[in-house]
Amino acid sequence: MILSDQRILEAIHQGHILIEPFDRQCLGTNSYDVHLGRYLSVYSSRILDAKVDNPVEELTIPSEGLVLQPGTLYLGVTEEYTETHHHVPFLEGKSSVGRLGIDIHATAGKGDVGFCNTWTLEISCTQPVRVYAGMPIGQLIYFEVAGEIEQMYHSKKNAKYTTRTVKPVPSQMWRNSF
Repeated sequence: MILSDQRILEAIHQGHILIEPFDRQCLGTNSYDVHLGRYLSVYSSRILDAKVDNPVEELTIPSEGLVLQPGTLYLGVTEEYTETHHHVPFLEGKSSVGRLGIDIHATAGKGDVGFCNTWTLEISCTQPVRVYAGMPIGQLIYFEVAGEIEQMYHSKKNAKYTTRTVKPVPSQMWRNSF
């Protein structure tokens, strides 16, 4: 079941959901709008290797915006830091962003119960498009969980994305054993 605006507010007041900064005007009927942070990263190499820590080049979006190019994966980050202690958060793109040909995630739209951080975005575009820091980029939708949680994400020994950051986090696949 997806939480309504009133249920999201209740969960915030109960400490089950945290959104910083929180702006009541960003609360939709059953979602919360998140915004593009000012930092992006692009991988330094055009060939990525899942077994190594691939280096990235960091970019800062200037006030006049930054033009994204097709064929490049941009790692972005939300301005909002979130914590979700009793619900499953899903991040989806806003329709207005999609209508500009921007995808904000390739595969990582679902968070885990206990995820506490900003959201790294896997941004790609179908044609050149100018983006701006602070623009609405996506929306968080919260689902109820059936049953008790044995171990929250942020307390798992092998959780890779737990260090609080304002910058996008590159793939940590290289930390897996395979």
